[in-house]
Amino acid sequence: MTDYGFWSLIPPLLAIGLAIKTKQVVFSLSLGIFVGYLIIQGGNVFEGFLSTITAFVDVFQSKGNTRTIILTLIIGAMIQLIKYSGGINGFINWVQRRLSGQKNFKGKIQATSALTGFLIFVESNISILTVGTIFRPLFDKHKIPREKLAYLADSSSAPSCVLFPLNAWGAYVMGLLLAFPSLDPFKTLVYSIPFNFYAILTLIFVFWLAFSGKEFGEMKKFAERKQTLPEEKLAIDEKTSSPMNMVIPIAVMVLTMPIFLIYGGWDSTLEGGFSDRVWHSISNGSGSEAVLNACFTGFIVASVMYFFQKMLTIKTFIDESFKGMNDMVVMAVLMVLAFAIGNLCNELGTGIYVSRVTSSWLIPEVAPALIFIISSFIAFATGTSWGTFAIMISIGVPLSFAVDANIYLVIAAVLGGGVFGDHCSPISDTTLIASVASGCDHIDHVRTQLPYALFTGGLSIVFYLIAGFIF
Repeated sequence: MTDYGFWSLIPPLLAIGLAIKTKQVVFSLSLGIFVGYLIIQGGNVFEGFLSTITAFVDVFQSKGNTRTIILTLIIGAMIQLIKYSGGINGFINWVQRRLSGQKNFKGKIQATSALTGFLIFVESNISILTVGTIFRPLFDKHKIPREKLAYLADSSSAPSCVLFPLNAWGAYVMGLLLAFPSLDPFKTLVYSIPFNFYAILTLIFVFWLAFSGKEFGEMKKFAERKQTLPEEKLAIDEKTSSPMNMVIPIAVMVLTMPIFLIYGGWDSTLEGGFSDRVWHSISNGSGSEAVLNACFTGFIVASVMYFFQKMLTIKTFIDESFKGMNDMVVMAVLMVLAFAIGNLCNELGTGIYVSRVTSSWLIPEVAPALIFIISSFIAFATGTSWGTFAIMISIGVPLSFAVDANIYLVIAAVLGGGVFGDHCSPISDTTLIASVASGCDHIDHVRTQLPYALFTGGLSIVFYLIAGFIF
């Protein structure tokens, strides 16, 4: 593999800088990808152009990427069917009835949205899409900025996903830990959870901000501006039905995900008891496959429910499904670009270069804090927490053995740092999805979320420094 050194940082930093400057995310990502392949092709513009086109096609060579993009379209179709059935309006009305007249009404609406994102811990994209779509009308009606909704959706999803092992995130991390025979993947992941300071602190901060109504930084400006706008009315031209028309399909999707994960990795020839086989199947199952299967199951359950309620015909089922998918096309394009620049950074060795330059600083006591910082920067520059996990677990685990650092602290620092950097990065797929699902400008979402993420990220560094000397 060619060592591109410092040049490996140019494409992602260019894409991030341009996105912030121009607010044109598609253009910024595309140009960053082109510049990257221009570097790889030694400055040959024609070859760089051809390689860029090939990079977009190569995104679909990964089954995981393809499943995620299809998942986005299916989620769009399912949400549209739920909306058409009146389930979303039913849920909104139920929330309003439950909270109406109570003190701190706005705070409880925000807390309910954060709680919804927290409970849908099967996959971050599903969580963000659901929260953004469902709660946007309520936030608009009660003059709560959409940027706040994007923050609550984004910052309640990945932290909850990374704290629960029975989902796609857990399966992925355990799969990475299988490379180290001396470690029990499930035990290592579970024991690292109490040390995942960023995820824990972020969730605490999210719910505090929601309940208290406190704002600072750019978010405060958007909140003040929103108060000057006239109150918006909820849409009344759509059907209203039981909130169960929304709750049941989403609950089915959440609950069947671990089942599909276990089924996909099940090995009947494996020796040991039932529980041993279950944990083995979880670590060996495909997270992206399980999530897609669960999503299809929820979609089918929703469709069957609405057919039996005589809300759907075959024609309306097809029309509404494609309408929902069409709403997700922009998001799917952004995901292709995000995956492409992630693949580019992998080819350039961006993460490996950063970790190589900084790994020489590590000593046992400060290793967790430095690993957290390194993981954060890699995730920020590459826009992917999962890619960061792959890079830093392969480096951090051997390093922790070599310098005798606490392995659970190191694993938690990698996971927390990956999520932190991902939250701060304008080229992250989850950050993109949060802004689109919530209906706010993407760069405005980044600008308003960044101070909050930096606050909990800074606290996490302090906690890792303290824990490094204690454990």
